[in-house]
Amino acid sequence: MMGTYLNRTGMNFMINSFKKVNIMKKLFISTVLLVGLSMNAYGQKRPPAPPHPSKSELISSKSRELDRRYKAEKKAIMNHPLATKKMKQDQLRALNEKYQSQKRLLRKM
Repeated sequence: MMGTYLNRTGMNFMINSFKKVNIMKKLFISTVLLVGLSMNAYGQKRPPAPPHPSKSELISSKSRELDRRYKAEKKAIMNHPLATKKMKQDQLRALNEKYQSQKRLLRKM
């Protein structure tokens, strides 16, 4: 009788210890999943928006872009194979007038 009681308590102890291990496994797995998912969600956050440029920065960047376009158009006019000298002069005059008016507008901003 005593032997069967010890066997039962030993079995109960083993079952309870397996239940504790099983609970610990579940807790560990759920913790790992939770940490993994939160890291994944944190990694998908968008970076903060860059600050808006100041007025002077905006004007200087627009001025650089305007200069770059002017130089590219002037180069295209000067290197055109079919245009005559008179045509090139007229086109350059019109380009210079357009450039000067855009520069004036940019300075007024």
